[in-house]
Amino acid sequence: MNILVIGLGLIGGSFCKALSAKTDHCIFGYDTNSDTIKNASADGSISEYLEPENFSKADLTIICLHPEVAVKVFSQNAGFFRKNSIVADVCGVKSDICAKMSSVAEKYGLRYVGTHPMAGREFGGYNYSVPELFENRSFIVTPLENTDSEALETVEKLASEVGFTRIVKSSPEAHDKTIAYTSQLAHIVSSAYVKSPTIENESGFTAGSFQDMTRIATVNENMWTDLFMQNKGPLLYELEVLIENLKKYEAALRSSDAEKMTELLREGRLIKERDLSTYSKK
Repeated sequence: MNILVIGLGLIGGSFCKALSAKTDHCIFGYDTNSDTIKNASADGSISEYLEPENFSKADLTIICLHPEVAVKVFSQNAGFFRKNSIVADVCGVKSDICAKMSSVAEKYGLRYVGTHPMAGREFGGYNYSVPELFENRSFIVTPLENTDSEALETVEKLASEVGFTRIVKSSPEAHDKTIAYTSQLAHIVSSAYVKSPTIENESGFTAGSFQDMTRIATVNENMWTDLFMQNKGPLLYELEVLIENLKKYEAALRSSDAEKMTELLREGRLIKERDLSTYSKK
């Protein structure tokens, strides 16, 4: 196929590199940053840079942009896409985005598939993109009632070709409720955790637990704010649950209730052990 990747940041750049390294597809790229395009052309990740008026060359387009930008760019340029071609996005929220993207696709005779690759790194941008980013990761697809089955199958096959080992089907609404807990809440906790003034004294006192807790504090604040606001309801619920649980630990500590603290820690351990056992069977 001829595949166009729009937005060559961490995810888009990694798609270009993985597709070029692992498949025989012809990879086109589009990005507003001229240096990024030069780098992608120079390292062979893309075979050609396409201006919007040439987007019709693509059989399949992957839009790798922040949610609101993805919708805007697709809406403005959908008329340039070849009719009946496949368009996928990789946005981290799906309910509102899938509805908007699907509406545009239907208007212009395109086949839309919502996806969310569960992969990332602490830092963004093309320079941090790598061809192995998707290896042994999960790839979520969020088909709608009108999603073309052949397009969905094509996108799933492509995901396997670049290294994803698990395809997960979900409704957009279920996706957003779960991702609020598994991803978005963790980013807020990490960001809040590093705001203790004690971080100034951390050198020489840290091991794996500190690194695990703070790794994702180096977020792209613009992208993650967009994601949080798009998923406000589910994320607020998870924050409220977390805060209520933290209050229990605080109360046990303030009252020097070692028995209660032990109980709380045991509860957490058993929940995580069940989670690990369930995951290993999947």
